[in-house]
Order: sequence, then structure tokens, then C-alpha cells
Amino acid sequence: MDVYEAVRSRRSVRSFLDRPVPAAMLARVLGTALRAPSGGNLQPWRVDALAGPPLDALKAMMRAREAELPRGDRGDPLPVQPYPAALPALYAQRLADMGERRYGAAGIAWEDKDGRARIRARNWECFGAPAALFCYLDERMLPPQWMDVGIFLQSVMLLLRAEGLDSCTQISWAEYHRTVAEVIRPPNGHVLACGMSIGYADPQEPHPPMPRAPLPEVVTFLDSTAEAPGTQAKLSATSTKGAAT
Repeated sequence: MDVYEAVRSRRSVRSFLDRPVPAAMLARVLGTALRAPSGGNLQPWRVDALAGPPLDALKAMMRAREAELPRGDRGDPLPVQPYPAALPALYAQRLADMGERRYGAAGIAWEDKDGRARIRARNWECFGAPAALFCYLDERMLPPQWMDVGIFLQSVMLLLRAEGLDSCTQISWAEYHRTVAEVIRPPNGHVLACGMSIGYADPQEPHPPMPRAPLPEVVTFLDSTAEAPGTQAKLSATSTKGAAT
């Protein structure tokens, strides 16, 4: 698969077929993804890949824990918050839009808290995926190393597409990192960054479009010879601003 097509076709799949992922294929993907860039070559990631009985055991443990929710189980203390406490308006709007699209595709109104909880609980079943990985890093690592882990995980997702597989990264697993640790037994001092469900996408899954910001909104070309469609006005403004300072 062409790398551009891999990037364009990658999406967060939330419904998978009951079709096993060949172990050799997953090993090939992860082995190749280890070539991802890493500042200082620290390679701060640690990955545990689960399938078969170990993954089934984790799902069963999560079902049991979910059954305790009415008695006050609200997850484990988070070592790292997923979003800033005061999310700027632009990003808060994007987050709300994502939620409306995701739950709306499942026929769940935003005000239907019980319905949203049922949909969200599918995270703990890995959306039916037959394989999953859980990515850890040393708790002493700093933001640059977390960025490296993201680059590694993106490499994994694109290589999965090249193999005809799909995925869904899930920072939500950090909410139950103690339950995950009961199965994985990670080294002391390691933080669960996220899980990732892996498998073959169910073609019947509703897939709402998730828009991305337009190029001129997030990219500024400072070389007028490298123009992209729709960037001329921004280039002119940037050039004027640069001349004035």
C-alpha cells in the first residue's frame, strides 16, 4: 500500500470482525515500527501485545469491574491527565464535535448519558478486536519522550494498514491501568500510555467523517516558492508581518 493511502485510510475503528490476526504479521509490524525516530535513541516505549486467552482474561476482568460501577468504581487515579483542565475553546469545540459525531453515528443523543456509557464501555472489549497492544513508558520520561512514543504508535498504525489491518488507539485504558497491570505485570515505575485494538474492520460499522483542520489553519509557509493551495493570503500576511518586525 502506498504510504499516502495508508495515511488517508487510517482511522479509529470501533468495530472489528471476529477474525484472528496472524502472530507473524503482528510481529512484522512491530519489528518494523521499531525503526521510528527517537530523540537520543532512547526508544522509550515498551509494548505488550495480547491475543487469545490473555486478552480474553483482561476483557473478563473488565466486565467484572464494570459491573461494580454502581458501587462507586470510577477508575484508577490517572498518572497523566488526558487533556488540560482548562481546554482552550478551539480544542474544546473539536472535542465536543468528535463526541457528537461518534455517538450520533450510533444513534445516541449527546444528552443520553446511559447510552454514551454503553458505547464507551465497548472500549474494554477492544471493540471486538482479537488483538491489542498496551504501550508503556518509564514514568521519569519527559514530554519529548511521550512525543517519541506517539511517533512509534503512528508507525505501527500505518504499517497495520499496509497489512490490511485496522486499529484504534485508546488512552481510555489508562483509567483502568491497575486492572491491565494484573494481566501484563509491567516493570515498576512504568506508566500505561494507551492501549490499541487491532484487527480487521467490520465493514458494517457506522463511520462518521472526522474532519481535519484545513491546511492554512495549521501550516504557515514562510517560503513563497513553496505555496500550497489556499495559502497565498496567509503567505502575504506573514511576509508583511515579518517585514514590520
